[in-house]
Amino acid sequence: MTRLYNHKTAAHPHGNAAEPERGWLLGVLRDLGFLALIVLAIALVVSFLMLPVARAQAKPELRIGFQKAASIFVLQKAQGSLEKRLAPQGVSVKWVEFPAGPQMLEGLNVGAIDVGYVGEAPPIFAQAAGAKFVYIGYDPASPEAEALVVPKGSPIRSVAELKGKKVALNKGSNVHYLLVKVLEKHGLKYSDIQPIFLAPADARAAFEKGAVDAWAIWDPFLAAAEKQIGARVLADGKGVVNNYLYYLAERGFAEKHPKVIQALFDDLTASGSWVTANRKQAAAAIAPLQGLDVDIVETSLRRYPLGVKPVTPDVIAEQQKLADVFFSLKLIPKAIAVRDAAWTAGQ
Repeated sequence: MTRLYNHKTAAHPHGNAAEPERGWLLGVLRDLGFLALIVLAIALVVSFLMLPVARAQAKPELRIGFQKAASIFVLQKAQGSLEKRLAPQGVSVKWVEFPAGPQMLEGLNVGAIDVGYVGEAPPIFAQAAGAKFVYIGYDPASPEAEALVVPKGSPIRSVAELKGKKVALNKGSNVHYLLVKVLEKHGLKYSDIQPIFLAPADARAAFEKGAVDAWAIWDPFLAAAEKQIGARVLADGKGVVNNYLYYLAERGFAEKHPKVIQALFDDLTASGSWVTANRKQAAAAIAPLQGLDVDIVETSLRRYPLGVKPVTPDVIAEQQKLADVFFSLKLIPKAIAVRDAAWTAGQ
């Protein structure tokens, strides 16, 4: 019987052996790839689950926003008194400087700081913008620590003469409300003047060059302008505004760390009592930190009574007056209820 010749078999007596081997290798590699993905996924899940634990184990930190003008915080920072007080709780302190209150409230809102110290107006603007903070304390009224001033040689002798004039101020700061109320007291509307919004340093420069006719400013910038360039006070806040100073905190931080807030208040009370009893010595210690003469700092300290207290319904009611005025003038986009941002320990 004739045998058929199969050239493929003759050439490859075992068929195509390379194909099964290649398939087996690809299968192994595929299985290893799946295994690697599974291991990576497990690692990611474990890392995610462990993140809160890692955060909890991280050293707690109190981040304080302050202005160089805030003498009490400047002193605490230099002396390290708060760090010592918080050491038993294992809490460190980080100080973050801001040029003024509105900028500080922005920092609080974006989570850059936990606590801040500002004048009356910044919290109103911040709450209207949706910032999440609470009032945790306040210092006594200091109406003489802010004023409306004119240059030494200015012909302007009364607030009424400011009609149509340029007035420099830091938008959304405590002097914003002062300006509104002082104008009102002297028969003028806010719309009767030209507000020029400038930070303190820029406002001082514009004031000295004569680019503005008047300047609404607070201490120690006020005392510095009076003593260094002879700025003349047209009106201060006495009999017009309270000029409370407020301690604010990110709501979540205040609720989670009431003991840290209490330690801060205890240290503020101790530092404030020392400053009040030793004003000259305190001024000498603070002056080089603020870059000011001792007599300027001493004048500023005299105008700012110290003594932090928890916010009260009466204080919140006074703050609500600011909010209502700013809303009526369309300086804030919506009406707000200040009481929504009030906080007491243990709530």
